[in-house]
Amino acid sequence: MVEAVGPALRVAEAGVIRTDPQASLADRLGELYAGLRAVLADWRPGVIALEDVFAHPAFPRTGILIGHVCGVISIAAAERRIPVDTIPPAAVKRALVLSGRADKRQMQRMVRALLTLEREPASHVGDALALALVALSRRGVALAPAGGPRAVDRLRTAGSVI
Repeated sequence: MVEAVGPALRVAEAGVIRTDPQASLADRLGELYAGLRAVLADWRPGVIALEDVFAHPAFPRTGILIGHVCGVISIAAAERRIPVDTIPPAAVKRALVLSGRADKRQMQRMVRALLTLEREPASHVGDALALALVALSRRGVALAPAGGPRAVDRLRTAGSVI
């Protein structure tokens, strides 16, 4: 959960809903649904940012499983009448570091800078925070860290140093 408080952005909550890896797909989706419903009830977000489904041709099963997860998230959002922004991964990268081919480290560093975090977020959490930032940006919220726009410009132009 990322909140825009005046000109500042802050992480209200961040984490991962974990399911039992030994459970059936149906049970795991049920666990995800229950966990997500609890999060939505507690936090009441104005929008949910969801990464658009991408499946590598060598791993089609992954795309199918991600599709199931996206369906569960969309149903939970629809129940609470929360809009869902589906954003392609390359669009997130372009919005945050001006390159659709940015690597994971570049993205984590930009998320850290924009949200003035003490350290770079873990992989999945960083991805979710990046999506949230882009969803906020698409709704008119300016993305600038506490250091101001120049700090973002320095990060964006640092290339592979990010």
